[in-house]
Amino acid sequence: MLSTTLNRRLDHVFHIGDGAGANRIGGTLEEDQACALAVSWMEEAGLEVELDERGNVVGRLRGTKPDLPEVWTGSHLDSVPRGGRLDGALGVVAGLEAVMAVGRSERTLGVVVFRDEETGCHGSRWRARSAPLPGFYVELHVEQGPVLASAGAPLGVVTSIAGIVRCTREFSGRADHAGTTPMSARRDALTAAAEYVLEVRDRAAAIDGAVATVGQLEVKPGAANVIPESARVTVDARAPDLERLDRLIAALALEDAHYRIPPAAMSEQVRAVLGEEVERLGLTVVELPSGAGHDAAPLAAAGVEAGMLFVRSLNGGASHCPEEHSSDEDIALAVQVLTAALRRLSNPK
Repeated sequence: MLSTTLNRRLDHVFHIGDGAGANRIGGTLEEDQACALAVSWMEEAGLEVELDERGNVVGRLRGTKPDLPEVWTGSHLDSVPRGGRLDGALGVVAGLEAVMAVGRSERTLGVVVFRDEETGCHGSRWRARSAPLPGFYVELHVEQGPVLASAGAPLGVVTSIAGIVRCTREFSGRADHAGTTPMSARRDALTAAAEYVLEVRDRAAAIDGAVATVGQLEVKPGAANVIPESARVTVDARAPDLERLDRLIAALALEDAHYRIPPAAMSEQVRAVLGEEVERLGLTVVELPSGAGHDAAPLAAAGVEAGMLFVRSLNGGASHCPEEHSSDEDIALAVQVLTAALRRLSNPK
């Protein structure tokens, strides 16, 4: 059964900010308020709280052997506009509950709140290059997709976090009158861009596990009665490993991409521990890659033994929207697995 404290804290975080859904954009007062709330919970639990130069929060329960590498759990508290109740917040709130359930261990346990995850994992990337890191990091997160629901599985163990490449493409034409220019005489920039969008879809679909999206489109001059003279699109391309990401980049001619995050493989050790604890509950272990970026990726790239546990997303896998939902029963199972995994990692044999 899911604890009332966990549910109450999730609600408290969710209702920070105005408007429908979660509205705690990175770098805003609302994100600050959510982090301050987490600090108050950590202090109430007796944790030592660190606030680093980037604003990341780490609450520590000191171990009996403090020289050993630390074990952290957590996530982020910022959101997209009109986001969901569980994205990020679940990892922080459940992480604190799990650490307190484990209690004092040989290794120091930590609960971390990374800042500004939604626009590029800025807090965790800063921490990975600028401040001390744990030996282990286990992040609990909603899946944000339909795979686990389709498999009938409440939990999933993440194998890797997809690499991401973003790039803009510009198409030029000639502005002319929409009514007097024959179709055969047009140089329509938007038509060329539309053909490219379909090409992006088809070429990504030809690579197993890869995805690509054109999510931004800017057309000029932008008048209903003027043939577009220019069109600019932004491509987001993702793949679960470097080999497929390189193939995708080549297929879409994105070699000059301005934004790149490499794929991150999750720790075999942490994956094994999570899988064993899932099996201990009588559940089938489902492994899957994450197509979304997460704070575990920069830590893994920096050498941390990082792993992730996904909770089944319902409502068709809806996320980044108010319809995001996971059942209390699934979340309770996830907290059990997280707690058991932290207990094992923080008390090495």
